[in-house]
Amino acid sequence: MNKYVVLCAGICAAMVFTSCKSQESAYRQRYLKAQEREAAERATQSQEVAEQNVVVPLQEKAANNTRVLDNSDNVKVRQESVTVVNGTGLKNFSVVVGSFSQIFNAEGLQQTLRAAGYNAQIVLNSAVQPAMYRVVATTFDTKAEAAASRDNLQTQYPGAWLLYAK
Repeated sequence: MNKYVVLCAGICAAMVFTSCKSQESAYRQRYLKAQEREAAERATQSQEVAEQNVVVPLQEKAANNTRVLDNSDNVKVRQESVTVVNGTGLKNFSVVVGSFSQIFNAEGLQQTLRAAGYNAQIVLNSAVQPAMYRVVATTFDTKAEAAASRDNLQTQYPGAWLLYAK
């Protein structure tokens, strides 16, 4: 009887130890899936950018009175319905420096931006699948100010883009 108990205990222990696999492979699989989703989302974003551009109405002026100050009218802007998750609120035009499917990644970039002196905010776009957390570095009332800020941020955050919140 004692031999059977020891034998059963040994078999149970062997099954327990062999059924436990390293969680590193599970984390790696999740990481690879997240990368695939982000690549698919980037492809979708590029298609949406081509489809959704904010167009400024044409204003007719005499040719002798026209003076070009900047070229902010030609800057592409994405229009999205977003809700503020963490921050003080958005103005008309915002500069987005990161998009994440998991909020803890967005919070990490937000902390980095705040440490650099920006009033960074996190907004959620739940219209796309998977829902995306956008990290907004700066927000402005005018498109020209937002475009200038985006140009400055693109040196450190390549791919920064303008968002017009619906």
